[in-house]
Amino acid sequence: MSNKSLDQFIFDPEKRSEFDWQTWYGIISGIARGLLYLHEESRLKIIHRDLKPNNVLLDHDMVAKISDFGMARIFFENQNTANTKRVVGTYGYMAPEYAMEGLFSVKSDVFSFGVMLLEIINGKRNSGFYTTELAPTLLAYAWQLWNEERKLEFVDPVMLESCVGCEEVVIRCMHIGLLCVQEDPELRPNMSSVVVLLGSKQMDLPKPSQPAFSLSRAFHVDLNPGPATATNPSVNGGSILSSVLPR
Repeated sequence: MSNKSLDQFIFDPEKRSEFDWQTWYGIISGIARGLLYLHEESRLKIIHRDLKPNNVLLDHDMVAKISDFGMARIFFENQNTANTKRVVGTYGYMAPEYAMEGLFSVKSDVFSFGVMLLEIINGKRNSGFYTTELAPTLLAYAWQLWNEERKLEFVDPVMLESCVGCEEVVIRCMHIGLLCVQEDPELRPNMSSVVVLLGSKQMDLPKPSQPAFSLSRAFHVDLNPGPATATNPSVNGGSILSSVLPR
């Protein structure tokens, strides 16, 4: 794609300044509609399992395209959840039930979408946010400011400058992001609800509960390893490159 991937714009202060809120809002809505298609409108229900800014491409009109389906799984018609013994993904965007138990569903992708939404609003990566000394993770920081009624402090000042008069919409998006990253997958909205909520300014939003813990960096873990062998010296069958951060 002519504008490459979303991560190059979210985390680059200079490139962020080139976007106004309407552009960001269009990207957010485009990702949401893309996930809705995968989960509910496609002939087959598809769970992406590795949704992150690097895997969202932008065309010349800044229209978002979800890419990289190497880890995607197809669900049967009446299937809602699945379990894997081989967890592969990216720390910081993985739902806790998938990272810790190998359980994944459409709500796993919803969690990843929520992380990206909060990253877009704040301009910082969820993984590595601890270096700011504000909170251990971006999700924890968002939750802290939300409960302290300091919501606008979470928004990137450059973004605020571009959305004079639309602060309520930005805070509404932050609210939706927090709903998507709730620890209990049953409490997270599905993507059809997310699309409706993004498109409505009047519809009431439920109160979010505390976000899940977060993970950072890329990893690969086998949840059901075999015995250690000469070719597989690691008893646990995988290597974890970073520690788990609690809620």
